[in-house]
Amino acid sequence: MKKVLFAVLLIGLLSLVPAGEIRGSYVEARNADVWVAQCFANSEVGLTGQLALMAWKVEKGSWNNVALDGLGVVAVVKAKHTLGDPFRSAYPAQAVLIVDERANMEQRRALQAFAGRMAGDLVQDVGRVDAAPIEFDFGGNLHAGTVRMTAGNLARLETRSLKDGDAVCHNAFTYYPPLSGKLDHAMPARAVDNRFNGGGLNTTWSSPDKNSAFLGSFSVESD
Repeated sequence: MKKVLFAVLLIGLLSLVPAGEIRGSYVEARNADVWVAQCFANSEVGLTGQLALMAWKVEKGSWNNVALDGLGVVAVVKAKHTLGDPFRSAYPAQAVLIVDERANMEQRRALQAFAGRMAGDLVQDVGRVDAAPIEFDFGGNLHAGTVRMTAGNLARLETRSLKDGDAVCHNAFTYYPPLSGKLDHAMPARAVDNRFNGGGLNTTWSSPDKNSAFLGSFSVESD
């Protein structure tokens, strides 16, 4: 009887242990301004803003009990309509995932599952998964606004902080929220370089020199 009670107590205590945490940094860019005056944003709706790069760098943590320390994953998205438009759905959306080539097969599956949690419906229709050397340089300080991300020769994203003169209109503000969920902090930035040269979406792009980026950090409970 004592053994049974001890087992029940042990199960109860284990249920109180918090789930593991996964944390890291995030960067995204689209082919439409996110820090912009409303009049200029309205001029782009339906014409652009349907393409995006989303990239997560895991600093520490695991997903599905698989350690992902130091690894990265990139989601490349092509939507039907301008992403973030509050008046019209951007879906359906197609996606390509790029996983860190340093990851083993178990880690690659975990990275895909992690990206699915963070990007939600944007990556529900993944037509292709590639592996590439993913590198991040956050310049030692996320708030400096300077980030460089490369995924081999498939994708590249480089940002800098916003400054006077970046916005045509002085009424610019953060018009669209970040595409990734589960962010602790996010701030807009200028995309110096934003390009995708891979396959799977029937399109490639280069959309530099726009106020189209977000930098952020995340810390979420892992599955």
